[in-house]
Amino acid sequence: MSSTSLSRRLPLVMALVAMIAVLIAALVAWPLVRAAADSTARRTLSRTADLTAELLQRTYAGEFTQSPRGGVSGRLDALLSPQRVTAYLVSAGSSVEAPLTPADVAMVTGGGVVSGRRADLQGASYVEGRPVANGIGVLLVQPSEVASDLSTPYLLRLGLALLLGLSVAVLAGYLLARRITRPLAQAAAAANAMTSGHRDVRIDPAGPQEVADIGIALNRLAAALADSEGRQREFFLTVSHELRTPLTSVKGYAEALADGVVPPEDVASVAGVVRVEADHLDRLVADLLDLARLGAVDVAVEPVDLDLGALGSDAVAAWTDRAARAGVRFVDEVDRTPRAVRTDPVRVRQIIDNLMENALRVTGEGDPVVLRMGPGPVVGMFLVEVRDGGPGLTQSDLAVAFEPGELHARYQGIRKVGSGVGLALVARLAERLGGSAQAGVAPEGGAAFLAVLPEQSPQWAGSGQSPAEGVSAGS
Repeated sequence: MSSTSLSRRLPLVMALVAMIAVLIAALVAWPLVRAAADSTARRTLSRTADLTAELLQRTYAGEFTQSPRGGVSGRLDALLSPQRVTAYLVSAGSSVEAPLTPADVAMVTGGGVVSGRRADLQGASYVEGRPVANGIGVLLVQPSEVASDLSTPYLLRLGLALLLGLSVAVLAGYLLARRITRPLAQAAAAANAMTSGHRDVRIDPAGPQEVADIGIALNRLAAALADSEGRQREFFLTVSHELRTPLTSVKGYAEALADGVVPPEDVASVAGVVRVEADHLDRLVADLLDLARLGAVDVAVEPVDLDLGALGSDAVAAWTDRAARAGVRFVDEVDRTPRAVRTDPVRVRQIIDNLMENALRVTGEGDPVVLRMGPGPVVGMFLVEVRDGGPGLTQSDLAVAFEPGELHARYQGIRKVGSGVGLALVARLAERLGGSAQAGVAPEGGAAFLAVLPEQSPQWAGSGQSPAEGVSAGS
């Protein structure tokens, strides 16, 4: 893994952030701790001054000399020495050493209180003074280093806590990086495996929710690819079978004709069979080409002004005879009222022919096939509907009716089915014309297929733009 990988950068980033946080915390805490220690030292010296003055008042009243340090008893030394405090008993006019001043002597001998922080050549000191008796006072001096002594343990604990926090942050960054990058690396490996053609790749979604969602999405993608490719294989197998059947007939009859085994009186009928099978092949290949071109946005739609009623009449004329030859009862529900529309008649006839071809294939002898054309459910639309009395479709079938080869895969060997190209072509053509296709249940007991198309179809071809989307209609 490269040095710039997330698994290495994330701990470093978290360590850097933790170090910055530690530095800021230290910069903020250091003066606060020192200020707190300074305040504590001054309060402690103030209380010591009060106790010293009280002790002197009770024990040594009237026993002082004029010496600035004279007359301090052993009890007082025991109280002050551990705190590094120097006591000065003064009377009016006593001379004192720095950092004390004559003003301090005058204040305490006059009954006042002295409290402050002084600095001299030897450093800073705390000074507290209290009156003891009339004209006599006590002054206490303590070096400010005692504040450092007080703050040092707290600063050490603070530094230890910050160092521990930094260590925890680095460890957390490392663990977090592993938690995030490990499933990402697995996801990358799975994606690379899928690009190599493996469709059985699955990963265990792990890590934070957003990272786990990537794993879930990849698993779904792998399953969808496997399903899609499976359907594609089934579709190709179906098309191959559909092509092989008429090819076998054409090849067999052609060999019979070439070998001269067909009697002269049967040549015409054999040629007719060959032509029918060739027409079947031609139509299937044309449908496949149209379907491929529609998927690639490569089929031109050329709208022209026409009469919808006349287009419907032509379709009825073409399919009445074919329905009769198939023994199916053809029901004409075409509205022949003159209605001016602008659409592509070739594409509309492709929709009609594919739907009728599908209906005749599944409808039994004597059962109805209905062709309906006329105004649509909303203004500006017209509809093309084909219903049949065949076996019909289930709700799950309706959801995939326009998927290439899907119905063939479900019902192959169970009932008559086509290659699945026709219905897929209907859906694509309807979209190219700016409309939509729907599948439903027919009142005749079979399936109903409906195409809702605009009366003013857009003209576009291979430009990459899409027709109007979201056209909804009910049958």
